[in-house]
Amino acid sequence: MKGTSIALLALFFALGGSAFAVTKKLAPQPRCATGAVRAIVEVTGAPDKSAANIPDQYTSSPAQFGRRFSCGGAPMVKRVDRGIYSVKLPGNSATSAVASAWGSDPAGATVARQPDGSFLVSIGSHSTPTDESFTLVAF
Repeated sequence: MKGTSIALLALFFALGGSAFAVTKKLAPQPRCATGAVRAIVEVTGAPDKSAANIPDQYTSSPAQFGRRFSCGGAPMVKRVDRGIYSVKLPGNSATSAVASAWGSDPAGATVARQPDGSFLVSIGSHSTPTDESFTLVAF
């Protein structure tokens, strides 16, 4: 009888605790806040051309991008050299980013923030840059 009473008491507290956990709401992280994703940019180049044909002057033309989101203005991209691109996120205070190349033969990607606030993205190995589509995620 004493064991049953303890078991019932434990069950009561367990159910009460889980009911509290179910009713307690977690607040979602505010959009574009510190620590949140502040930009997602898929750089593809024009649909029938590839990333190799991105112009050497900044463009925000939707034809150069797949999906794009930024907490500031429209993202801009330019091709600096083979496998090297500069991405600007006007009005966006992101200070760090990661990138990933993708396509038929995806290569590695590195990102370096530049003094002007843009992100320099290098695709391929250090000795063999490659023109590939890539995704940049900025925080």
